[in-house]
Amino acid sequence: MNIVDEIEKEVKNYIKEYKNISDDHYDFWNEHIKYVYEESINLAKKYNADEEIVKLGALLHDIALIRKIGDKKTHHINGKIIAEEILSKYSYPVEKMNRVLGCVYNHRSSKNGTTLEELCVADADILAHFDNIPMLFNSAYNRCNVNLNEIREWMKNAFEKDYNDLSEKTKESFKDRYNQICKIVIGD
Repeated sequence: MNIVDEIEKEVKNYIKEYKNISDDHYDFWNEHIKYVYEESINLAKKYNADEEIVKLGALLHDIALIRKIGDKKTHHINGKIIAEEILSKYSYPVEKMNRVLGCVYNHRSSKNGTTLEELCVADADILAHFDNIPMLFNSAYNRCNVNLNEIREWMKNAFEKDYNDLSEKTKESFKDRYNQICKIVIGD
């Protein structure tokens, strides 16, 4: 088994633990991580980024949330620490590890990315919201606990924020899809 397969197996085990002990039984893999993983690979190929770094960054980007360490606001900081511990267990080369840690730390917006790999993971994290729209409805309902019009407004704002956080490179190629999604989901 290669390092990516090992880390995927470990992350899936943490997700299974999360589902079993959390109140919401949220399935991080099927609701979010697999979408980020797939989108990050597509972007890595498109932008000629290092696929191994991108795959590992995608698998580990929300590890702090999965492990329930800290809160959502600081999960990129805690995630970097946890990802370093995990990668160190496998004696992953320090130079490559630092690149993966950059992906984890900077995944919350492509505006923070300093490498192609960081951009791929950050953009993939955003694109995953568009790939699994029911997950956003679930988030909207759980956060707002309000009526459909308020949820529609929440989703419109979430989509706009996500779209505006994409890198200019990805934003341009995603524009038509974004407009279609907005028209279908929120009636714009």
